[in-house]
Amino acid sequence: MAKTLSVLLSAPYMLPMTERFRPVFERYGLELIVASVEERLSEEQLLTYAGKIDGVICGDDRFTARVLEACAPRLKIISKWGTGIDSIDKDTAANLGIQVSNTPNAFTTPVADSVLGYILAFSRRQPWLDAEMKLGRWQKIPGSALGECTLGVIGVGNVGRAVLRRANAFGMRLLGTDIVEIPADFIAEMGVEMTDLEALLSQSDFISINCDLNPSSHHLINQQTLELMQPEAVLINTARGAVVDEAALISALKAGKIGGAALDVFEVEPLPADSPLLSMQNVMLAPHNANSSPTAWEHVHWNSIRNLLEGLGISAEDLNPADYP
Repeated sequence: MAKTLSVLLSAPYMLPMTERFRPVFERYGLELIVASVEERLSEEQLLTYAGKIDGVICGDDRFTARVLEACAPRLKIISKWGTGIDSIDKDTAANLGIQVSNTPNAFTTPVADSVLGYILAFSRRQPWLDAEMKLGRWQKIPGSALGECTLGVIGVGNVGRAVLRRANAFGMRLLGTDIVEIPADFIAEMGVEMTDLEALLSQSDFISINCDLNPSSHHLINQQTLELMQPEAVLINTARGAVVDEAALISALKAGKIGGAALDVFEVEPLPADSPLLSMQNVMLAPHNANSSPTAWEHVHWNSIRNLLEGLGISAEDLNPADYP
């Protein structure tokens, strides 16, 4: 008799819909283990499932080498809900024969829209004007038209290009930097000036971080690079928190070395209640929510399930989302 396969579900965006998806797992004879998660499972929390699961649909859970070694050889597939897989030790997973899958280019549109929203908010000063009005003050706060501003994009991949396309429509001067070569036709079409990080930081009014988190980008924005920015410049991070040295950013903001920041991601998530960022008037914050899009979420839900099934050697050809409204 075949052994029942067990699957851990720990993806925060799927957990509220567990009962909708439970029949899918039952249909394929999978035992579902539902984790209690706020944002992600830690190494210690994941170790409690070692030897108990054959597959997992996860968010940004910390699948370190220690966790993977403890979960092998039973664990066969880690199906990442979303795009970023920097929380998974991919080399160790490969050495242990554990498949790692994701949904590339899943949230390009909502994340790019979020970046443009932050740029517009800071340039037109709308949140601050609104706050003044609601305090009973008729206070005119100077703003800027986007056509007067320069945008620098760090990481000209799918999201970075979508940001540049949107900014181009507003007539912004566009700068970009990346460690890989960007197609010449895109550069020509958008009029992007590709340059190095130092030049981008020193010339941009808005800087959007859209690169992956890897050893070369960890704390790419730090005390030294922040000092290159203009005093009125705004840093926008919708990529990964650890690309920015948060302590250095807080120091720069307190000292008035940069104009502001818009942050959707942080080095520690959820953001600690004692973070100085929470009391800064020149900072806009969001709880890792730039991917918000029902259409995108639905696509990722089902692609994550398909990836899981395939990783367990189960055909997903007859899986029809319409059967599970």
